[in-house]
Amino acid sequence: MRTKIFVFAALLTLVALALAACAAPAATTGKLRVGLITDVGGVNDKSFNQSAWEGAQKGAKEFGWDIKFIESKQPTDYEKNIDQFATEKYDVLITVGFLMGDATAIKAKQYPNIKFAIVDNAYFPTKGVAYCDDTKKDCYDDGGLKNVTSLMFQEDQVGFLAGVLAGGMTKTGTVCTVSGMEIPPVVRFVVGFQNGAKWIKPDVKTLNVYIPSFIDPAKGKETGQSMIAQGCDVVFGVGGNTGNGGLLAAKEKGLMAIGVDVDQYNTYPEVKGALLSSAAKNVDAAVYNYLKSVNAKSSKAGVFTANLQNGGVGLAPFHDWDSKIPQTVKDKIKTATEDLKSGKLATGYK
Repeated sequence: MRTKIFVFAALLTLVALALAACAAPAATTGKLRVGLITDVGGVNDKSFNQSAWEGAQKGAKEFGWDIKFIESKQPTDYEKNIDQFATEKYDVLITVGFLMGDATAIKAKQYPNIKFAIVDNAYFPTKGVAYCDDTKKDCYDDGGLKNVTSLMFQEDQVGFLAGVLAGGMTKTGTVCTVSGMEIPPVVRFVVGFQNGAKWIKPDVKTLNVYIPSFIDPAKGKETGQSMIAQGCDVVFGVGGNTGNGGLLAAKEKGLMAIGVDVDQYNTYPEVKGALLSSAAKNVDAAVYNYLKSVNAKSSKAGVFTANLQNGGVGLAPFHDWDSKIPQTVKDKIKTATEDLKSGKLATGYK
């Protein structure tokens, strides 16, 4: 009788184990989890962050992965947002923007088993970078980031083409940039734009104001209005929602504008009638291609740069302005494009 009880108990144990296996969570299927952390511009900024999120969504949908984003409201959110995804056992994290550079480096070192990609900040897998606290006393070398892929863009190239377009279209002889924070990607846009305008029109006047925020369209509009009062009739908005304010200022004055990061004719319809074009960075394609490499198990640490040569940057279509832009200006843009690709022409950014 005792033997039968033991056998029955063993059978119950096997049944319980089988039921537990059937009830195991989906995470055991091996489906990757992808998290994206925006900069302070937010996921619906009509440009940079929005484009990154679209690329991430495309990749996750195609490869059957789970995906989620967290918006950073202020710089102090960067590290804790990465921590949140790490705590939830995410496999791949995409951080968006130059300003997230330090937080990404610190957390990539802390979480070596997570794959990171960062847009607009270059890190190298074999070169250590020193980080310090605010007192500059507690410093360490990360030893090289072997789990971070940097997705970079030559903004100065497409900025140059935008400048050629602006310089060819201005009637007043003055063009301007309403810029966000003075950080390398923004500076590359501005320098390229100014030199492109001078390449086609040597006596052109170029105005620029850096605004220490990417989320202040009111200040951007005010700045745009100020430069319009100084004669600017082509406004290049370079700085997320702040730059969008400059585009709106141009639209309300019946002037010309050039968008940034994405084809803003599609993402910012309120100003599309003023848009000659947009200086596009294919952030969505860069993020998607990174995820594609993760899926193929071929992703590598290091810097991958999008430029005119590989189609990673370029002017968006002229849309409503196509018939209004003289063929001579279009020809100049084509010549500049070919010469930048070949190295015959330099943007002036050092």
